[in-house]
Amino acid sequence: MSTPSSAAADAAPTISWDEKKVLTATLVGTTIEWYDFFVYAQAAGLVFGPLFFAPMVQNNPLLAQILSFATIGLSFLFRPLGAIVCGHMGDRFGRRGVLVMTLVLMGVATALVGLLPTYAQIGAWAPVLLVLLRILQGFSAGGEWGGAALMSVEYAPRGRRSFFGAFPQIGTPLGMILATGVLWILTTLLGKQAMTEWGWRIPFLVSIALIIVGAVIRRTVEESPVFRAMHQRRKESSAPLRDLFRGHSKEILRTALIFMANNAAGYILIAFIISYGLNTLKLPSDQILLVSTLAAFGWFAFTLLGGLMGDWIGRVRTFQIGFVIMALWAIPMWFLIDSKSIALFFVGAFGLTIGLGLSYGPQAALYAELFPARIRYSGVSVGYALGAILGGAFAPAIAQWIIGTYGESWRVGAYIAVLSVISLIAVSTIRDPQGVDLNVHDGEVAS
Repeated sequence: MSTPSSAAADAAPTISWDEKKVLTATLVGTTIEWYDFFVYAQAAGLVFGPLFFAPMVQNNPLLAQILSFATIGLSFLFRPLGAIVCGHMGDRFGRRGVLVMTLVLMGVATALVGLLPTYAQIGAWAPVLLVLLRILQGFSAGGEWGGAALMSVEYAPRGRRSFFGAFPQIGTPLGMILATGVLWILTTLLGKQAMTEWGWRIPFLVSIALIIVGAVIRRTVEESPVFRAMHQRRKESSAPLRDLFRGHSKEILRTALIFMANNAAGYILIAFIISYGLNTLKLPSDQILLVSTLAAFGWFAFTLLGGLMGDWIGRVRTFQIGFVIMALWAIPMWFLIDSKSIALFFVGAFGLTIGLGLSYGPQAALYAELFPARIRYSGVSVGYALGAILGGAFAPAIAQWIIGTYGESWRVGAYIAVLSVISLIAVSTIRDPQGVDLNVHDGEVAS
């Protein structure tokens, strides 16, 4: 139990220099990581169909677009492998080195996508190579989030874990802002034809410079204090993966179901809405990209607010508010989007970011507090990766199929609303672990 003086220290508003370095490193790293991931997701909706699935575009444009979106989802299937491998390494050897490794791997895979020849140049090898590089991205993303989340949460004062944990979370909307902003600037400057022919490669090649910056920043950060304490008291290596699945399968399932709705809604915002506005509603691409960039600022703001609320009113209560808002907004937003008014399109997309942010901000703190230190990296990474498969992996492809089959966009909203209810139920089964001791907690906090 904390003393009044320690409780006051936990609640102190000042942030030390070391804590600022950690927050900067996790924020910059996840922003770069998700820039790489989102550039691909948006290119899949805008240009990859005709470039890499050319024969299908001629015979069945809907199928070509679904397959292009499906390459997004394919990478999610390899996230658990990345989570298991990187999580095991992070639990045994530390968070920092694994974070640098995943960042470099993601950047290399992204840059190579920008150098790929198209179907017109090498035929069927083009989509094969595209899929292989996307798999590398998925493996890297599977190990990235857990390490960044734990570095921030394990450095945090007990009373500010949710706020600290929001920093790797806001890297996601910042990555979207960066990715969509770059695409908007290039589309405005080059025009649609030049973007389709060669301009789409530039955002992928930009990641080379971002990797260098991110890797330098991350290497300046010391190892997590919780990991150092655990490492000092451990005399021999344990078998964290065996212990993880044997004793914590309930927590893994719950964390996966909690993340499902948020991740699905996120990828509808990131990838599908842009494609829908451009290809179905025939709105100007520069306007769609600008609106999506501005909406991502809402995601950023509400994610940060969600992190703060997680400390003020609890992680579980903040999640519940976010999921209720998402469930209520998921269907009405499509009537605004279908108006073909760019202003109402923005209102629809921005409204989605309210529930999206509130159900994302406290995630790192909640997940970290559900698992004991020696398997925490593996636990949060695997739960996160499985939730991504259940949620966002094929959400854009499912949404494209719904539109192609029924022609009614509100059904996409119904799909998101159902997932939101499932995630709401899952988070409501957890007794809020806010404030547990991250060094000695045994992980048995769920009711």
